[in-house]
Amino acid sequence: MLSNLGSERALALGPDDTEFWPARRTETLDWLMRRTHQERFVDVILQELCERLLGMGVPVARMTLHLRVQHPQWQGARILWRKGVEEMDLETFGHGTLDGKEYHDSPVAEIHRGAAFLRERLTGPSASHRYDLFDTLRQEGLTDYAAWPIEHTLGRQHVVTFASDAPGGFSDADIEMLSDLVPAIAVTSEVRLKNRLARTLLETYVGPHAAEQILAGAITRGSGSTVAAAIMVCDMRDFTSISEMWPRDDVIDLLNGYFDAMCEPIEAHGGEILKFIGDGLLAIFPLDRPSACADLLKAVAEAQRSMASLNERLVSDGREPLDYGIGVHVGDVMYGNIGSRKRLDFTVIGPAVNTASRLESLTKILRQRVLVSRAFAEKAGCFQALESLGRHALRGLDKEVEVFAFKADTCEYLADG
Repeated sequence: MLSNLGSERALALGPDDTEFWPARRTETLDWLMRRTHQERFVDVILQELCERLLGMGVPVARMTLHLRVQHPQWQGARILWRKGVEEMDLETFGHGTLDGKEYHDSPVAEIHRGAAFLRERLTGPSASHRYDLFDTLRQEGLTDYAAWPIEHTLGRQHVVTFASDAPGGFSDADIEMLSDLVPAIAVTSEVRLKNRLARTLLETYVGPHAAEQILAGAITRGSGSTVAAAIMVCDMRDFTSISEMWPRDDVIDLLNGYFDAMCEPIEAHGGEILKFIGDGLLAIFPLDRPSACADLLKAVAEAQRSMASLNERLVSDGREPLDYGIGVHVGDVMYGNIGSRKRLDFTVIGPAVNTASRLESLTKILRQRVLVSRAFAEKAGCFQALESLGRHALRGLDKEVEVFAFKADTCEYLADG
């Protein structure tokens, strides 16, 4: 029955065990279950799996794994392998994709609706045309298509598909072989998906650098390091009155628009957002990058332009424009775990953070949107983009600090960045 499996060693189960998975134990199945534990990425595993299948004579020309994912931007992802292509293709799908016609009229949706197995001949008298995908695959020279559900913990369901380009498609032995691999693919993919989910959730809530530190084992209270960084503290003006006067959903929508305007430039220029506090945020630009201070200023300049666009939209909708203040300083900060024994926060603390926060508060008094310290100005070498506002006392500091207003439109080296 398995004559087309070439050199693949089939380890047959006893006659009383045929009702249990797998129907046949093979070296490829053993490899998938027992020798992939050191590989972090599921796409790498699937690539080798398909190459192993080809090596043993199974005519696989295309393979996909469709995953539903938990991500703030994506609802799903598809990993695609094609014969002769060195790297798998990863495509993500935004929220709402599963509501569209393209999804509903697809074999993947049929599996999600409860089909335990789907097999379609793409050529010959019984060729199927019921899904547009089948016509596309036929035009690509594929002859046979099979799909199975991938079951993860708590009923989370994904889909794996295989397609062939052999004249006769898959044999019954091929389908049996692929079917035996499906539970192993489920186990292998779930472990990697959960690892990716853990990283995604950490990156979403604490930022990529902190996520990396936590996953590397920095989870003990008090663990951390000293980091030299440019520090940015931002706060919205009059948020209390806005939150009291506006409907809840409008306030949330406003906050999201405000944070988009502020955060996207920060992340685009290498900054890391460590914390949202109501309508405020704390971000750092580590000085291990020589351009950190310049990058921070570029991010601030872009954020100001984004806020101007947001305010234009608000005014056109009959709303009041938003105002904000930004304080910028530079110095050493303690970067690590702080909190109670059971609840930790991965953040930065130190006098430099306090100074940046005091500068942000000073923007209200001096009626400036962005204030930077002399220490930052000297480190950035950007005096041409600054206007000195004199020395000012900051709460908690013994000495007065010379403060500068940032004029983004006069900063020449920002224009080309």
